[in-house]
Amino acid sequence: MKNDNLFSALRAAFPQDLDTIAVETTSASGEPLNYSWRDLDRMSARIANLLGSLNIPSGSRVAVQVEKSVEAMALYLATLRAGYVFLPLNTAYQSAEIEYFITNAEPAVVVCSPQNFGWVSKIAFQCGTQSVFTLGDDRSGTLLERAVHCADTHEPAVRQSDDMAAILYTSGTTGRSKGAMLSHGNLLSNAVMLKDYWGWRAGDVLIHALPIFHVHGLFVAIHAALLNGSKMLWFSKFEPKAVIAAMERATVFMGVPTLYVRMLAEPSLTKTATRNMRLFISGSAPLLIETFREWQERTGHTILERYGMSETIMLVSNPYRADSRYDGQDERRGGTVGFPLPGVGVRVQGDDGQPVPVGEIGNIQVRGPNVFSGYWRMPEKTAEEFTKDAWFKTGDVGKVDARGYVTIVGRSKDLIISGGYNVYPAEIEGFINELPGVAESALVGVPHPDFGEVGVAVVIAKPGQMADAEGIIATLKKQLANFKIPKRCFVVNELPRNTMGKVQKNLLRAQYQDLFKG
Repeated sequence: MKNDNLFSALRAAFPQDLDTIAVETTSASGEPLNYSWRDLDRMSARIANLLGSLNIPSGSRVAVQVEKSVEAMALYLATLRAGYVFLPLNTAYQSAEIEYFITNAEPAVVVCSPQNFGWVSKIAFQCGTQSVFTLGDDRSGTLLERAVHCADTHEPAVRQSDDMAAILYTSGTTGRSKGAMLSHGNLLSNAVMLKDYWGWRAGDVLIHALPIFHVHGLFVAIHAALLNGSKMLWFSKFEPKAVIAAMERATVFMGVPTLYVRMLAEPSLTKTATRNMRLFISGSAPLLIETFREWQERTGHTILERYGMSETIMLVSNPYRADSRYDGQDERRGGTVGFPLPGVGVRVQGDDGQPVPVGEIGNIQVRGPNVFSGYWRMPEKTAEEFTKDAWFKTGDVGKVDARGYVTIVGRSKDLIISGGYNVYPAEIEGFINELPGVAESALVGVPHPDFGEVGVAVVIAKPGQMADAEGIIATLKKQLANFKIPKRCFVVNELPRNTMGKVQKNLLRAQYQDLFKG
């Protein structure tokens, strides 16, 4: 029987010489620490054998909330290898959130950081979890203590393409988080396509400085490196000076916009420092056009921005190269996310379900082999999020221009309807961000007794500069229709963000929701 287990495909791509270095990192004390491809193979085999020894049913969930480490990556590979379902959880989640996820997913196994064992295990056992292990970022914990006694060879479990490989819980900004069910086929098809589309080649070295509880760091980055047999320079936490210094030994970097901003603040970021790099990729949050341009000027490299979701992995990407297979398009355009990836369908529909004209704003819908099958134990929500002809409603609002470039304007839930007119926050933010003294802005809609809803702008000033709230509104009045003008503007020290750098507009809406009451 053909085995479509994702692990089998990743393992088949390991280099012939398993004793070469797969991951370079440092120990908790800062000492150099290297892992060979044989280490990854044997470590994942031992953990897979441990999981198998628990006699848990096929399809059981393995919930993991641990700090980033190579051993945590091995646990992910082992879960795939043993045929179970990996459920990564953000390390910032606290007890009420963990209780919801464990109650909802009913994992057979939970792995947590040693310092959290007391409260996590209590929740897990009360919810019927069979086994709770610990895993520290210093190679400590009961998971490894038990696994070391298991065999270091393991035959991957047979899985079909449609079998579930992972559940990723969405951020839950509009209610309870939903668990997106991703199959072995979803993940592998996306990884294989991106390997080709982004021009991965022999000798590539990836700087991995992202969290591994999220699509970007766990699937896009790790799968790419493993499928290409590429070494990873592994950073447990992002440190701009150290990452810049590592670029002389690397070729590919994947990051969120916040990481690029932090590196631009370092004098060591120069064209010389990045001369060996081949590709810089940005995603998970919008990249400011100012960051895009400053990176070009400082490094001589053009950041490749792309677009994806927990439910779909990668969907759209600016081009890597000029190639007839990709319509000869080779321009990476700031402010856009590029073209639909090969095999991925993207369409823009109006609220009436009809296609919108080229260049007009509408609701982005997608389909393809990378698109998930639905939400865990939420059949009604799954049915609601797919059209009758099986396109997934992303919840994002955007447009496609005459050349096919996709631009994301925002989330549909962020749309502001003021006096009956649609206001798209990203459009207004784009104007605000170009104003003197402004580093970044966020526009949110709040209740208003006359207009139903109005925009409130929240602005961060550039370091050492001043941003004038009243002046910003006065300038916008000269540029935009009156219904688009924010009713108020506030200058703050920072915007609330999640761990991937996205501005948490739900928190801003809650903060200012009573502004116009009474």
